[in-house]
Amino acid sequence: MPKRLQYSISKLFFIKLLFILPLASPLIYFNTFNEAKAGLEFQWDDNPAYRKLKWYQTDSERRNRNTMYFFLRPSERKNGLLKIDMNFPKRFKTNLKTEKINLCKVNIGGFDSRTKCLENIPADFEINKEEGKTSLSIYPSSPLPSNKDSYAVVFKLFNPKRTGLYQFHSYGQSAGKIPVSRYIGSWTIVID
Repeated sequence: MPKRLQYSISKLFFIKLLFILPLASPLIYFNTFNEAKAGLEFQWDDNPAYRKLKWYQTDSERRNRNTMYFFLRPSERKNGLLKIDMNFPKRFKTNLKTEKINLCKVNIGGFDSRTKCLENIPADFEINKEEGKTSLSIYPSSPLPSNKDSYAVVFKLFNPKRTGLYQFHSYGQSAGKIPVSRYIGSWTIVID
């Protein structure tokens, strides 16, 4: 290849690189450093009885300290709730203590506000561990009303060692003349 042609090709390559690199660098930066905090949820067998509930966690990395908010919004509470039961997945192995569990009236964060507890609701918590299954029973001192306020069950714990999707199921016993227990919904937590 003649020297003059080789020089013009390398010069043309350098000029193209100068114009393309500034345009491509923001795309590289945003794709590598900004991760989406929201989870994408799939269901292979779409069940109409399944209800997806909202949740929020401060850290999704395994073995890290985490605060998990399991929301009970007004649309999920048709009646007042006397009792809330939560079933944990079998593989969700973490040290859960009643001192680190809280029931509160919550402000669900968004674009301009943070998720935080506004008012603690006095409640009794009972952890049941039998045959590899863990469940939590929550007994509020007064029934959770079916008003416009949102409530949350808050856990402060360390994430488990295993990564994956963990599905928590909730059941509520309604306040009324005949207390009936019914399925409220499920939360699907992601641990990276």
